[in-house]
Amino acid sequence: MKKLSILFIATLLLLSGCSLEAPGWAKKERKVDVKDITIGVSISTLNNPFFVSVKDGITKEAKKQGITVKIADAQNDSSKQSNDVDDLIQQGVDVLLVNPVDSAAISSAVKTANDAAIPVIAIDRSADKGKVETLVASDNREGGKMAAQYILDQLGDKAKVAELEGVPGASATRERGEGFHSLADTKLDVVEKQSADFDRTKGLNVAENVLQANSSIQAIFAQNDEMALGAVEAAKSAGKDIIIVGFDGNDDGLKAVETGKMSATIAQQPELIGKKAVESVKDVAAGKKIEALIPVELKLVTGEK
Repeated sequence: MKKLSILFIATLLLLSGCSLEAPGWAKKERKVDVKDITIGVSISTLNNPFFVSVKDGITKEAKKQGITVKIADAQNDSSKQSNDVDDLIQQGVDVLLVNPVDSAAISSAVKTANDAAIPVIAIDRSADKGKVETLVASDNREGGKMAAQYILDQLGDKAKVAELEGVPGASATRERGEGFHSLADTKLDVVEKQSADFDRTKGLNVAENVLQANSSIQAIFAQNDEMALGAVEAAKSAGKDIIIVGFDGNDDGLKAVETGKMSATIAQQPELIGKKAVESVKDVAAGKKIEALIPVELKLVTGEK
């Protein structure tokens, strides 16, 4: 009987072992030396000039502040991004800067960082779940509305418009679309909308198909400049002179507006977004409260002088 009792107690201890001891780093308290900070940065893709500029803003400000930076390129793959974030956590970074490929898919990785007591700062796009200390971004909804207003000003009520959407699931895709449709659905005639994943080549292919199927289209709103530049080539091939509005204000987009190839772009300031994200790092690492949104101003850029 005594042997059975000992065996029973040992079994209970074995089964409850996970509650008696913290499971590795996941439950440890973290103390950060604000004079010696390493940040992990997960960028959705460095194949897009906009995010290259964001990265440049991060690295320049980090160097200025004496902060070490580890950067991972998710290559527009949400599974790779989750793995990248896990790797950065395992490397013991003090703060994570995350620019999600997909706002829903990144949620589990954000929660993993939360469990590891590593603060997360979102860049340009937020996460649907998990705790994010702040989002550094432009007002995507306002930008989408600005694009619709520009088309309305140029063409008037009920102009026939197509929309090229970004990566499905990205908060920027959702928010830019919501802003655009808040005005376009009542004032314009949106005859077609399709995803082109924020990609120039896909923007070209999708725009070609859209223009072939809808010969009456007068304008295209593309949710980033890369897709807009693809649409420019599609319109040129189709022999159509239509209004094309992009979003971001990357170098190629601004040049296209300046030369008249593109009608307008809703310009963000990507390098400033990266800079502001790093500026908030030391406060976040020290556990200070910061604003939930750090906005970066947008502006409408047209070829008009």
